[in-house]
Amino acid sequence: MTLKKASQLLDEHQYPTDTERLIASHGDYVIDLPNGTETLEEVFNRTGDETYESPQQAQEAMYNAISHKAIGRRYYSDRDPTTMGTSGPDQVSF
Repeated sequence: MTLKKASQLLDEHQYPTDTERLIASHGDYVIDLPNGTETLEEVFNRTGDETYESPQQAQEAMYNAISHKAIGRRYYSDRDPTTMGTSGPDQVSF
């Protein structure tokens, strides 16, 4: 399932709820990510014991807890400057 479908699934859940109930109800759903897959159980296990008053809170927790598999190339940005005190890549001219 996509992240959008996972969000819709959380929309249909009964609130208020907690992490344990979300995992019991939807934990076996697999989210397809650009660099692999994760179950909702894996994602919500990273949030700890939380209570969600609304679907928006659960969705925010899901998006915050999703792993690096949801992003493209890790540690890559052609726009961000190198952090002070660290050595960045050598500049390349094309």
